[in-house]
Amino acid sequence: MADGASVAPSPCKMKVLLGLLAGAGATYGIYKLVTASRNRANQSRNIDVVNEHCSGKDESTKAVLPGSLLEKVFEFSSIRGRDVRTGDGSSREILSKTPGKLDPQHLEMLLSLLQSNPDTSERMQILVTLGNSAAFSVNQDFIRETGGLKIIGNLLSDPVFGIRVQALNALNNLSMNAKNQEQLKEYIPKVLEMIEISAVNSDIQLAALRLLTNLSVTNDYHHMMRNSITLFLSLLVVGNEGLQTQVLKVLVNLSANPEMVDDILRAQAPASLVLLFDSGTVAAVLCRVLTFVGNLTNWTPSTPTKEALKRSKDSLYSVLFGDSSQLPSKLSLLLCHPDTEVTAQVARFFT
Repeated sequence: MADGASVAPSPCKMKVLLGLLAGAGATYGIYKLVTASRNRANQSRNIDVVNEHCSGKDESTKAVLPGSLLEKVFEFSSIRGRDVRTGDGSSREILSKTPGKLDPQHLEMLLSLLQSNPDTSERMQILVTLGNSAAFSVNQDFIRETGGLKIIGNLLSDPVFGIRVQALNALNNLSMNAKNQEQLKEYIPKVLEMIEISAVNSDIQLAALRLLTNLSVTNDYHHMMRNSITLFLSLLVVGNEGLQTQVLKVLVNLSANPEMVDDILRAQAPASLVLLFDSGTVAAVLCRVLTFVGNLTNWTPSTPTKEALKRSKDSLYSVLFGDSSQLPSKLSLLLCHPDTEVTAQVARFFT
């Protein structure tokens, strides 16, 4: 799998690696999505943000869009593509337009070209254009209503690495819409599979995790990610800073859902996870992993679950809260961390 940076291990090797790491031994903006259909299910949650000190919105990576709060919470990716030359003058003209100037007929033509054009570079540019057009909610709706989500979703199985990446990027931007999410949920198993079998730190993993971040803003689809918690925890100890950040965004959102806490604490976790609670960890990552664990301490597991967790030596509960856990001593040392946001997060554990 040629992503230009790393060579993907085979699916079997990836699973063995994650399994070994799991056996041997990751921001807290409070948002409430105010929509009538979600008031029953959504809780005040720790929505992950992406600024250096993880205490507010990072406007460089989130679209500041007019409209609903839903759009402002989600993470919008500005997608860059390369210039292409098309044989059709009209399609070339469409691709040269800025996203705000695309009319419905333009979007419809691009979706048609995406299915019929065999040229890889042109299809990638079309995906870039469609993804950037999703900065506007009217385009999000139109692409859904014309079957565009399925057209783009089908490309997650495309043999070309770049097509898969751009399809994930486009779906990520289109997922800033509750109605779109209702359709996009069917791709969650495929996206999780892509994360598991792809090269660590690859563009595929990063793009897939961005999409899952948006799909985990509400509680609605958390249950579909339940069986991948061990995968997320394992990636925290093998990934670089960028991957750790993206994984933690998902984990922070999942851990804000009380119905998911038991599953998170039961998940197999690498013992080396506690090494992240160190002054040598990048502050942005450290702040997020503290938020993640802080969320877990906000909910009390049921008594039968707690007893079962104590007996499971490789569970996240044992790694973090077991009798032999190194976490308490690690947290004590972090009280002297130079970053004030980190010390504020640590102080929560001692109050």
